[in-house]
Amino acid sequence: MTKSDKDIEGLITNYGLLNVKRYRFSEMKQMTISFKEKLGHGGYGDVYKGKLLDGHLVAVKVLNESKGNGEEFINEVASISRTSHINVVTLLGFCLEGSKRALLYEFMPNGSLEKFIYNENPLQTTPQLEWKKLLQIAKGIAEGLQYLHHGCNTRILHFDIKPHNILLNKDFCPKISDFGLAKLCERKESIISMADARGTIGYIAPEVFNRNFGGVSHKSDVYSYGMMILEMVGGRKNIKVGVSNTSEIYFPHWVYKNLEQGSVLGLLHGVVTAEEDEIARKMVLVGLWCIQTNPLDRPSMKKVIEMLEGSLEALHIPPKPFLSPSKSPEEFSDATSIL
Repeated sequence: MTKSDKDIEGLITNYGLLNVKRYRFSEMKQMTISFKEKLGHGGYGDVYKGKLLDGHLVAVKVLNESKGNGEEFINEVASISRTSHINVVTLLGFCLEGSKRALLYEFMPNGSLEKFIYNENPLQTTPQLEWKKLLQIAKGIAEGLQYLHHGCNTRILHFDIKPHNILLNKDFCPKISDFGLAKLCERKESIISMADARGTIGYIAPEVFNRNFGGVSHKSDVYSYGMMILEMVGGRKNIKVGVSNTSEIYFPHWVYKNLEQGSVLGLLHGVVTAEEDEIARKMVLVGLWCIQTNPLDRPSMKKVIEMLEGSLEALHIPPKPFLSPSKSPEEFSDATSIL
């Protein structure tokens, strides 16, 4: 056993993870029929469909062997094993045999959210979700984040909120997953220290890669949530360099401009009824509040839930987000390279 393996074993004991079922790698291999059916691929490993002896379906995430000293494994196991919430995916077990590391989760038959929200793929076979369902999913994610930020004994900051990391069960109830970049901190801590930036380009809060914008805190997750909500509304990536009209490259600014003119929602995919118009407008306003450049100007997730559940009339148009792309796709690509 290497020093790294001993360190991880020690951390598992210290974190009190011995109550989470531990599997042998051979058992993981057996339940997935030698990793036959691949469900997805992430930055930290591949996910496979499996079945327990009692017939329950599971998802097995096999972590890449080349990733550091196992930090993502400890992050994931240590953070998610402390949680119990309807909107956070459930960890059922883990495997640690030297360099072989795997995590066992409840199976989510509808996969991840990104399959259902981007309407630009001509080969898309999954249906577009109705606006009522989008609002329900947005609220569920917000409730999951509120729990992580304020409902646990130890505050959990996720740092990688995006559609790919939101899983949907058979009833389309959303569950936050993939805690490989998460950080644990005391609930009394409002600002945390980080040695390096973490997250996915397009969802990273500005203060995470440049402290001049403010301190890193749970408000950094709020920013990522806001960018994701805007993508849910727009049915497209927020950053879209390939469009012919440069004003449409950065969706938050396009939607903000049209919102001021009162014309945005008629241009959005699938908005037909007055109720759908209200839901889309509400989600737009919430998203724009969440991506405010100054972390202090962003709402808490508790406030986000109140905004999503409240009346549209109670919401005001927020200040235009300060960060914006350059006028040409080439300049925009250069600007995002600092992330």
